[in-house]
Amino acid sequence: MAEKYDVQEVEVWDGNYAAAHALRQAQIDVVAAYPITPSTPIVENYGQFVANGYVDGEFVMVESEHAAMSGCVGAAAAGGRVATATSSQGFALMCEVLYQASGMRLPIVLNVVNRALASPLNVRGDHSDMYLGRDSGWIQLDAFNAQEAYDLNLCAFRIGEHLSVRLPVMVHQDGFVTSHTAQNVNPLKDEDAYAFVGDFVPHEEMLDFSRPVTYGAQTEEDWHFEHKAKQHKALMDSRAIIDEVFADFEKKTGRAYKRVESYMIEDAEVAIVALGTTVETCILAAKQLREEEGIKVGVVSPRCFRPFPFDKIREALENVNAICCLDRSSPGGAMGALFNEVSAALYSTQKRPLVTNYIYGLGGRDFSIAEAKRIMKEQKAHADAGYITTEIQQFSGLRGPKLGFFETKRR
Repeated sequence: MAEKYDVQEVEVWDGNYAAAHALRQAQIDVVAAYPITPSTPIVENYGQFVANGYVDGEFVMVESEHAAMSGCVGAAAAGGRVATATSSQGFALMCEVLYQASGMRLPIVLNVVNRALASPLNVRGDHSDMYLGRDSGWIQLDAFNAQEAYDLNLCAFRIGEHLSVRLPVMVHQDGFVTSHTAQNVNPLKDEDAYAFVGDFVPHEEMLDFSRPVTYGAQTEEDWHFEHKAKQHKALMDSRAIIDEVFADFEKKTGRAYKRVESYMIEDAEVAIVALGTTVETCILAAKQLREEEGIKVGVVSPRCFRPFPFDKIREALENVNAICCLDRSSPGGAMGALFNEVSAALYSTQKRPLVTNYIYGLGGRDFSIAEAKRIMKEQKAHADAGYITTEIQQFSGLRGPKLGFFETKRR
């Protein structure tokens, strides 16, 4: 029977501090970082842990986020356990090196505190940077609150470092709403947290001179295709390892995670699909609608945004009649990214629920329980009518005239 860990007394931490403590407990060898709002406190706190002698690792201050991820790549290739954090424009500057890290199969952990991308400049939270990284070859996990930011960081090391995965992992949390909001967090004791993460086992490290390896090699049309196909297979195969790590974490802590989180979906007629802190807002709205008006609403969220859990999304949603996908990122002339992913997962089902898209919360604009309930009731109207009664894509909380670009016809 698996050992069950004792938790420490409840701490009151924000999401940034929770993530920093997880990095401390994992005993990182190297954190290379450059500050950017709202992720700065993660690496700032870790730097303080190093300065105070709480960790025996290296904190490397660099001149940019591009350099930060470059430093992480070098340290990971040399055989170290490595992590860092960033947001928004810093994440955008890192993007070139994100592809290097995943292509070299380096299990770096990156905390992304989600924030809008400029222009206009905005330091508040939306999912523009999360979506920017979705095709970079990294595993992406999404935390809805500070407790989950802590837990998922510990899981991230186990997942990425697994010998059958060997891929970098992002842990996302909403800027300010999670990163700067103090909440109750139940951390593990230091020895238990490290026991769960495990000792770091170097694999094909660059500084093992008895067995020379090459990192950063160039391949053209002769082998590049095969390399990327194997990388993709490793990413898709990581689904089983993610499930395994989550199951082990639940046995030892009592806290359960799944690649797709579902709430009240068993008997739901309509559903909302969302990410981040919005999930908790939607759960409250769905409970209230069930109690007040008897509308059977469910809420579904991909905990694991990459590799995208098409199978689990299909299982959760194929029996509802109408679905709204909430995208907290500018669609850039298309439907929202989450809408596209969910629609693709459902396209091959026989029932094909009605699917609409709301763009909401850009630049940190609030998304209320009342607005969530309004959207849920709109889905019920679609389900009752048997067709989409509004535009397929709409904007929630937008001032000024209503905008609709993708009309639908009755069927």
